[in-house]
Amino acid sequence: MRIFKNAWFGRFARKENIHDAALREAIQRVENGLVDADLGSGVLKQRVARPGSGKAKGYRTIILFREGEKAFFVYGFAKGDRGNIRTDEKEQFKKMARHVLSLSDSQLNVLIANGQFEEVASDGKEISE
Repeated sequence: MRIFKNAWFGRFARKENIHDAALREAIQRVENGLVDADLGSGVLKQRVARPGSGKAKGYRTIILFREGEKAFFVYGFAKGDRGNIRTDEKEQFKKMARHVLSLSDSQLNVLIANGQFEEVASDGKEISE
């Protein structure tokens, strides 16, 4: 399973001090069938714990997910900042999922090289292609 962050989410994660290990743990829960919310069309909402706190007071993340293949963290917010995403946002994430989840490895590598995505490695370091 390859795990990615888009540029926006990467900035959000750095600002909020969300480590790659927390992202990998969220994907591991998904792979084990523990999905917080399946929004359809490969779009999931999954909780990520706030550093030093639990998931309940943590962050909500939007993940574009294809089982056994790829996961893309594309949006996140603190539960205290907003209750949920709007219906129109959900539809936009579904459109994004159709596009992003269909990218070939070579197309994805170009986007990584351009800084639009970064890959989360199993040891928490970025993978350079």
